[in-house]
Amino acid sequence: MQTKNKVTIIGAGYVGSTSAFSLISHDICEEIALIDINKKLVESQVMDLEHSIPFYGSTRVKVGNYNDCRDSKIAIITCGAAQKPGKTRLDLVKKNSKIITEIIPKIFKINPNIILIMVTNPVDVLTYQSIKMFPNKKDQIIGSGTILDTARFRQLIGEELSISPKSIHAYIVGEHGDSELPLWSTAQIGNAKIKDLRKISENKKKEIFNNARNAAYTIIKGKQATYYAIGAGVALLARTILHNNNAVFSVSHLMNGEYGLKNVCLSMPAVIGEKGISQKIKLNISYKEKLLLQKSSKALKKVIKTL
Repeated sequence: MQTKNKVTIIGAGYVGSTSAFSLISHDICEEIALIDINKKLVESQVMDLEHSIPFYGSTRVKVGNYNDCRDSKIAIITCGAAQKPGKTRLDLVKKNSKIITEIIPKIFKINPNIILIMVTNPVDVLTYQSIKMFPNKKDQIIGSGTILDTARFRQLIGEELSISPKSIHAYIVGEHGDSELPLWSTAQIGNAKIKDLRKISENKKKEIFNNARNAAYTIIKGKQATYYAIGAGVALLARTILHNNNAVFSVSHLMNGEYGLKNVCLSMPAVIGEKGISQKIKLNISYKEKLLLQKSSKALKKVIKTL
């Protein structure tokens, strides 16, 4: 069947439904199919989402099933156990790994060409697990990775420098979690490196990064879950794929020798288009950053070995 400008979202909880709303509010796709094992939940989410459509555009939303993947260009995976207060993303691995093992083969059996956006945590481990099952699909399987951490990082730098975060080019990379790291050495405003343009003290840098890295814990403690920002980020990723924008994101993808890393998925900048990952961006990072990236890789590999 011919694919269309359609997205299937698996998981109708906070993140899945907010991703759907972000797609609708930006009029990104023609159709959204929302899937969840909780029928009352998914039916209610679809009804609520449908009532928002007249304010934005003409997106069609429906209660879906896995057959909707057949004519979808993208499948967004948000199902599984959510992070709880006091827990890390890596604590979710066993339960969510079992879910992913069941659903990924279903998706690719129905549509071998679909682009898969993995959002469920621990996103790096589950992205790697999916690629291990389907190694020839490695460019079609994209983890949302540190797109949200990077957005938080840019927002905080922007607040410190009184500059729009849209004009700041700075990344948080590695694990989407406790071992992630900021790339201060490559951070830029326009075409100028931040370190050459404006002096930020080491203490302030640590504060900015810690606030970005720990934001999820703060939000979860206050309201049980994070969903608005990641929903917006996932929608932007989907738009980039559907419109073949070839934009750069810090997404989780398979390392194949870059920075001395192999057999692990973690976030580094990559070009995203209609076929998924079309190009990896090799950054000239500092020696210290390379060591921290390798440390992040080791932390993820330790968890992968438990699967």
